[in-house]
Amino acid sequence: MSPTAGTVDQSEVDRFSAMAAEWWDPKGKFKPLHKFNPIRLSALRREIAGHFGRDSRAMDPLTGLRLIDIGCGGGLISEPMARLGATVTSIDPSPVNIEVAKLHAAQSGLEIDYRVATAEDIAAAGERFDVVLALEVVEHVADVDAFLHLVADLLRPGGLLVVATLNRTLKAYGLAVIGAEYVLRWLPVGTHDWKKFLKPEEVEAPLQAAGLTLLDRRGLSFNPLLDSWRESRDVDVNYMVFAARPKD
Repeated sequence: MSPTAGTVDQSEVDRFSAMAAEWWDPKGKFKPLHKFNPIRLSALRREIAGHFGRDSRAMDPLTGLRLIDIGCGGGLISEPMARLGATVTSIDPSPVNIEVAKLHAAQSGLEIDYRVATAEDIAAAGERFDVVLALEVVEHVADVDAFLHLVADLLRPGGLLVVATLNRTLKAYGLAVIGAEYVLRWLPVGTHDWKKFLKPEEVEAPLQAAGLTLLDRRGLSFNPLLDSWRESRDVDVNYMVFAARPKD
């Protein structure tokens, strides 16, 4: 069955599908994600565990939690979440991405429910999750408000949603587009469309309208002198929004 199009921007799917073979190459076209991932994973581990009253220092603090990774690509987030104990469903509209992700998970000995699907497909099936991750996805969809309402609907009462994206600021244009694509050549030219970057309130307002409670907003900042990422309160470029569905 083909995934439902809905909020999917097919041109974006095609572009990332063309790079799919390089998802797990730390020196390839997704090198920035590999450098970015450790600090992002640290934040996710802490925030998810804390939200559900777990000890983030435990080996498997997410055991018993059902998690969905929307727009999972090659599985760079899905695999660590599975290692932390979560029962992971990972979706992507690109069959090529899913095949790459399945192969790598099998080689890693991990059980992850990878599907060629969209958020619309999962919502239509009535599936609900304790944790919903939409990381670096919303800036690539065709209808932001519709997408955010969809992902909010996937949350169980008491569940946690994490949306990560790029801010539509001149600073983000200079660093994430001009710097990363044209100067440093970290990413292929055209990876990001600055006009699709989102102000935090453009993410948060639809989530509140969908009945979620905003919990926090965190920035992720790059230090070029140290060649490293860190968490911060600076949301001018990369940021994460944490929101929850109230318990019944």
